[in-house]
Amino acid sequence: MPRVTLAIAVSACLVAAATPALAQVYPSRPIRVVVPFTPGTGMDIIARGVGPRLSERLGQPVVIDNRPGASGNLGAELVARATADGHTMMVSGNPLITSALLYRNVPFKPLADFAPISLAAWGTLMLVANPGTKINSVADLVAQATASPGKISYGSPGIGTPHHMSMELFKDLTGTNLLHVPYKGSAGAVTDVLGGQINVMFMPIHVGAQFVKAGRLKALAVGSAKRHPSAPDLPTLQELGVKGAEVDMWYGYLAPKNTPSPVIKKLDSELRAILEQPDVRTSFSAQGMDATSSTPVEFARLMQREDALWSAIIKKNNISAE
Repeated sequence: MPRVTLAIAVSACLVAAATPALAQVYPSRPIRVVVPFTPGTGMDIIARGVGPRLSERLGQPVVIDNRPGASGNLGAELVARATADGHTMMVSGNPLITSALLYRNVPFKPLADFAPISLAAWGTLMLVANPGTKINSVADLVAQATASPGKISYGSPGIGTPHHMSMELFKDLTGTNLLHVPYKGSAGAVTDVLGGQINVMFMPIHVGAQFVKAGRLKALAVGSAKRHPSAPDLPTLQELGVKGAEVDMWYGYLAPKNTPSPVIKKLDSELRAILEQPDVRTSFSAQGMDATSSTPVEFARLMQREDALWSAIIKKNNISAE
């Protein structure tokens, strides 16, 4: 056998042998899970709920590292630059896509610089109105916004949040003009829609439901593709004629790009087993999230669809966080 051919054959055998070996020795040290937002957020709840179970299954400590800033971009950059060996990963969500589109000079590309592992949960958004507005339905909202462009106000926890982008999509699909009032976090926005300082907003269903039940807010619709079990009588936006209005919040695990495939597969398998546990589902449900899982390919496709959708909305409406 010629010397060059022999070298190539030996190299191929070494690579083939190394792939299962890598999966067998992983993990070899503690795993860091970066949460690019503050403690108490949905991503943080997922990371801390899953972390101990993942540690037990992998035989290594799982350390949760909150790195908030720039709507999640600071933590995401940290993960994008981390060594791609499976010992650093991230729990992120919709803002990973939108924040990268809203800020200038973001040093990473969501679709190119991360390896999706698995979805972890969905969060349903509810469209609500202050009762004093006399907006009792989506049709009422559209009619008032059409009659008085820019007069109906809506709140959000900040520019680029799912609450904000969902309303921008609603505006685009209904041809209406509503005034955005961004807050620094959810608390101020919720307080002001309850007080009537702002008229409407999207909020997580588990947050809005308590105020709807008390008569302090009027529920108009949910943004999910299907009705939510906690509010089965509340229609979806699509049922009400707002076609294309699927605005669920998603959460998932990602690693740096080029993380070896055997490591991604192992993490996906372990996360899937954890996320299917009844106590995990119950715990997530209490926080307004529906536990789920996916293959890396399914997660990647979701991110691609999200990027195409929000790129178009942001460009068309000239939205910027700066």
